[in-house]
Amino acid sequence: MTGHHLAQLNVGRLRHPLGDPRSVGFADALGPINALADAAPGFVWRLVDAGGADATGLRPFGDDTLVNLSVWESREALWEFTYRSDHLEFLRSRREWFAPPGGPHLALWWVPAGHVPTPEEAVERLAHLRAHGPTARAFTFREDFAPHDA
Repeated sequence: MTGHHLAQLNVGRLRHPLGDPRSVGFADALGPINALADAAPGFVWRLVDAGGADATGLRPFGDDTLVNLSVWESREALWEFTYRSDHLEFLRSRREWFAPPGGPHLALWWVPAGHVPTPEEAVERLAHLRAHGPTARAFTFREDFAPHDA
């Protein structure tokens, strides 16, 4: 798998704007969670806006929807960060800050090592997953497509 990395897009529709006091828990945790990701084994890259700290200023799905786009060395590295680090506690609080997704909100896909996915590419991958279900082009943690299938 050294020739490929795993890209992931995760989107969430905010219940309340970021400046709202009801979103303060999310806003306060975002920096530490991003720092945890940046230091995690297998982390390669994450999308940031012009401010450089996070991607909260980028809204390709609309003003009320935040995106997280990152690249990892492997599926296992992303899984370990997502479900076996302090990120899990953050994830458990998501219903406080985000509305139910009403469909897939996470898309995974393999990219050549060194490729940095664009927000437009990520939007297309999630749209593909929503329209066609999991395929090698876009899938979730429930499926396990090998990089050569992509």
